[in-house]
Amino acid sequence: MGRGPSIEARKNAVDARRGKIFTKIIREINVAARSGGGDPAGNPRLRVAVDKGLAVNMSKDVIERAIKKATGELEGVEYEEIRYEGYAPGGVAVIVDCLTDNRVRTVAEVRHAFSKFGGNLGTEGSVAFMFHKRGVIWFAEGADEDRITEAAIEAGADDVVVYPEDGSIDVITAPESFAEVKAALEADGLVPGEAEVTYRAENNIAVEGETAKQVAKLLGWLEDLDDVQNVYSTAELGEDAYA
Repeated sequence: MGRGPSIEARKNAVDARRGKIFTKIIREINVAARSGGGDPAGNPRLRVAVDKGLAVNMSKDVIERAIKKATGELEGVEYEEIRYEGYAPGGVAVIVDCLTDNRVRTVAEVRHAFSKFGGNLGTEGSVAFMFHKRGVIWFAEGADEDRITEAAIEAGADDVVVYPEDGSIDVITAPESFAEVKAALEADGLVPGEAEVTYRAENNIAVEGETAKQVAKLLGWLEDLDDVQNVYSTAELGEDAYA
């Protein structure tokens, strides 16, 4: 009988994954601070990025250094925001948001991923109209639906969605009111499991079988690229896509 990965190998894999997450958050902090200033209190995008860092146990020193590099107090790399749009197999629309210091490298890696898994890159605006930018504040199973609904409505949320299959709850906001609604919920003792400003598809496409597996592989490959911050798609995938 073959042996599974050693404890050291598993630890190294976890550390590598954690390093990727840290890298993505540091880049987001860099761009947010450079574009909107280094004070999270007056820069909602930076405040969200800092909260993400704290949520994964990033130290305050690391966060502060990233902000100082962005604002010129320390020497650092400047990152450029780039968005790519395309289609995965089955007509699934995909948006890939990147932060990079080398545009040539990034587009080559993204194009290779689409080609490798049967998709293709499109032109700017070719799929973006299928998505809407929304604030999403997520609560896990067991959260108090009545309290969350009442507090969210009072704070100015657009919608509260309860998922009967697992009991989780999404509070949906306009991007500009996301920070305010999140702060109001937390002040009421309602701490979300996750919270972010993201893009959601207006209509999802259900894909199955080998097509679903190809779509899942493409999305996973893209998410693992160092220059990729976020991947959004219209795919509706079942568990068999990851088998």
